[in-house]
Amino acid sequence: MLWLLAVMAAPAAVASVLGTGLVLRALRRRAILDRPNERSSHDTATPIGGGLAVVAVIVFEWLLIWLLDSFGVLSFPYEVPLLLVIASGLAAVSWYDDLHGLKVSTRLLVQAAAVTAGLATLSADGNIFQGVLPYALDVVAAAFLWLWFINLTNFMDGIDGITGIEGGSIGLGVALLAALAAAGSVIDNASVAGVLAIYGIVLAAALAGFLVWNWRPAKIFLGDVGSVPIGFLLGWLLLETAGSGLWAAAILLPLYYLADATITLLLRALRRERIFRAHRSHFYQRAARRFGSHATVVLAILALNIGLIALALISATRENAALPALAVGVVLTAGLLWYFGRNESGRDQSDGAPASQGP
Repeated sequence: MLWLLAVMAAPAAVASVLGTGLVLRALRRRAILDRPNERSSHDTATPIGGGLAVVAVIVFEWLLIWLLDSFGVLSFPYEVPLLLVIASGLAAVSWYDDLHGLKVSTRLLVQAAAVTAGLATLSADGNIFQGVLPYALDVVAAAFLWLWFINLTNFMDGIDGITGIEGGSIGLGVALLAALAAAGSVIDNASVAGVLAIYGIVLAAALAGFLVWNWRPAKIFLGDVGSVPIGFLLGWLLLETAGSGLWAAAILLPLYYLADATITLLLRALRRERIFRAHRSHFYQRAARRFGSHATVVLAILALNIGLIALALISATRENAALPALAVGVVLTAGLLWYFGRNESGRDQSDGAPASQGP
């Protein structure tokens, strides 16, 4: 399994580096730029649309993996072609949004339609919550969480390197869990397919390649064309993990993103701010201003994510470890949020000009 992960990850990383470089040149020629405003975390006009290359690499390699299965090379139970068609459709709509702008209601309707169609690709459809909820509520809850995860991935893509680190961490975590399941090291006979490890590592490798261009100071941004379909595919990986019985791991891996985005949204709602206006009051944004460094913040999130991956693996491979691992993960995440947010009110005084980020 390890050799197969390496074989699939290396070309994804290289293709992402080269593809993003080509896209960067094209965007510069056409002056497709994200220009700084009072909501921005950057100081110079920067090309936006790096997701064109990253998403293309992920879609191509995931399709290749599915084709290998059709020749009997792998054992693969998922409806990947439909999943990739939906992700590509989201990328196309999001690219239009990057260039011309769409109403919030239009974006949400398109994303809701994508999630509704995507439910058909889940191998544990109707059993994501392991029978705790009746079928109808299970489907509705899974759809809502998937839609929220797409949006929070977009909301959290606000400083250099953060989506590459967070998405890469989740992809790597899923890959390790699936690889352990394939080796028989996961408890409770969890049904995470070993091939899911390849999908996770390919996504992580593509985002790692993008980091070459997106690390501070970023030469290019993902744009909605990248963050929205990547959030969709990450959500699918996490729902598949939860549906296999590894519910604690599925919460632990994206815990920082879930906590920062959800708490920030709730605080803004309590303050009666216009939650669909772009802002800079996420915990990571406040920390970036206070420290004067995107890299410091992102590396702190990476350190937390390494701990969360370790806790996810413990929760999956040790009897009765799910709740304790989750509790430790919550404490660690709360500690980082406190550290990021201290000495900052978090209030965004200006609610005027829209920007690329939402709640």
